[in-house]
Amino acid sequence: MIITVASGKGGTGKTTIATNLAVALNRPLTLLDCDVEEPNAHLFLRPEMTERFPFEVAVPEIIMEKCTLCGKCQELCQFNALAVLPQTVLLFPELCHSCGGCSLICPEQAVVEGRRVMGEVERGRRGQIAFVHGRLRVGEAMAPPLIRRVKQEAPSHGLTLIDAPPGTSCPVVTTLWGSDFVILVTEPTPFGLHDLELAVGAIRELQLACGLVINRADLGDRRVHEYAAREGLPVLLEIPFDRRAAELYAQGELPAAILPEWRARLQALAREVFARTGHPFG
Repeated sequence: MIITVASGKGGTGKTTIATNLAVALNRPLTLLDCDVEEPNAHLFLRPEMTERFPFEVAVPEIIMEKCTLCGKCQELCQFNALAVLPQTVLLFPELCHSCGGCSLICPEQAVVEGRRVMGEVERGRRGQIAFVHGRLRVGEAMAPPLIRRVKQEAPSHGLTLIDAPPGTSCPVVTTLWGSDFVILVTEPTPFGLHDLELAVGAIRELQLACGLVINRADLGDRRVHEYAAREGLPVLLEIPFDRRAAELYAQGELPAAILPEWRARLQALAREVFARTGHPFG
């Protein structure tokens, strides 16, 4: 079972819910942080990291001794990663999507596969929680390949929680794909509602089941609740502002590991999600 915690915008408490849910369940599970451009779940989960390895992707290399500068590779590439000039071929590896088409179409077999490091993957553990996240290199434009690699760490059996990137762009869609249920974390503000509508639209395009967690539910207005009622979106949990939890969060602590009421809330959230997906909670 794969449960993804997502949000239409940053700052709603998505990582807070994902990490605290992992701790509150008190069972063997895997937590994947797929926000590879800015991973921060490890700051709160504090796993003991045990392994780190680079993540590489395929990029073309041009053998100029064979190249006739015919330009077929440039014509094929829809991402402008190749530029054929009168005397050479320029490669822009950051734009390459590793499709391999340039190698297949080259009549002189002058294009061979090279490798480029885009980031790294780290594995660790906190008690019963197996943790994996990816780190994209600074300046890289494409997060989805690294996200797909992190998702390969999800076991074939058992529970996997995924902390998704914020928003509704390609990295988010890549993360959501294949989820059994999506927990959308939002806040009762105009910005929260606007971005929630975008996130719900993306999730419905992917035909995924979802429900809402409204964070800081007592500080805003009721428009998020009204939207949920109109759209038939279940509100799985409402979390009021809690100064104690905010202080613990500021110290890098997990409220669910310290405050019994937080642990009980998140266990109730998990039971609701399990019931909606037909999975036994025990």
